[in-house]
Amino acid sequence: MEKIYDPKYVEELFNNMSSSYSLMNVITSFGFSERWRRKFINEIEIGEESTVIDLMTGMGECWKYILSKEKRVKKLIALDISSEMIKRAEKNRRKYEGYDIEIRKENVFDNGIEDEEADYVVSGFGMKTFNEEQLKKLAKEIDRLLIPGGKFSLIDVSEPRMRVLKIFYMFYLNKVIPILGELFLKNPESYKMLGEYTNRFKNSRGVLEIFKDHGFEVEYVEYLYGCASGIKGRKKQ
Repeated sequence: MEKIYDPKYVEELFNNMSSSYSLMNVITSFGFSERWRRKFINEIEIGEESTVIDLMTGMGECWKYILSKEKRVKKLIALDISSEMIKRAEKNRRKYEGYDIEIRKENVFDNGIEDEEADYVVSGFGMKTFNEEQLKKLAKEIDRLLIPGGKFSLIDVSEPRMRVLKIFYMFYLNKVIPILGELFLKNPESYKMLGEYTNRFKNSRGVLEIFKDHGFEVEYVEYLYGCASGIKGRKKQ
C-alpha cells in the first residue's frame, strides 16, 4: 500500500492539521464547505427516531445538519481515526446537550459498531484518503452497518468539470493552499496533501461504480460544477 493511504499516515496527517483544519476547510472550498455539508446531508432526508453513523466525522462539522430539531435523530454514532480530531469532536458535543452522541476513535475498517446498527450512514470529505481497494471495503462496511433499506450519503472535494475552473481550482489547491498551510502550521507539506489526494481521487464517479457493483441503489451528485461530488443511495431491502 502506498504510504499516503496507510491509516497511520492519514491519522498523523489529520492530527497535524486539526488545529486549523476547520478554517482551512472554508478557505479550500471558497466558503462553500458548509453549504455542501448541508446539501449532502439533506440529500437523504433523515427521518425521526433514527440512528445515524457519521464516518470520518472529524470535529463533528456535519452534526449541525444531522441533529436539527426537525430530524429528531434518536442516536448519532461518530467515528474518526484521528485522536486530535476526536478531542475536538468531544468539545463540539457540548453544543448538543440532550442528544445521544457516541464518539468512537476507530478505523472505519476496524470498528466495533454492530451489524445493521444504522438507518443512515454519512461521511463528509473522507473518501479521497482511500485507494480503490479501500473504497471497495468502504462499500462493504456501509452495507454491514445499514439496515435493509437504509440510506447513505458521501461527499468529497473534486476536480471541477469546467476546464477553466479546473485549472484555477487545482492550482489553488496544489499551490496556494500549501502556502496558507505554511502560515497556519509552519508545515506546508500537510496541506499540500489535500491537493495530492484530490489529484488522485478526481471525483466520485469511480466510487459510484464501486457501490453499484456492491449492489446498492446509488446516484451521483455534484456541487458547484463538480468542485465537490459524491454519491447517495440505499441498501436494497
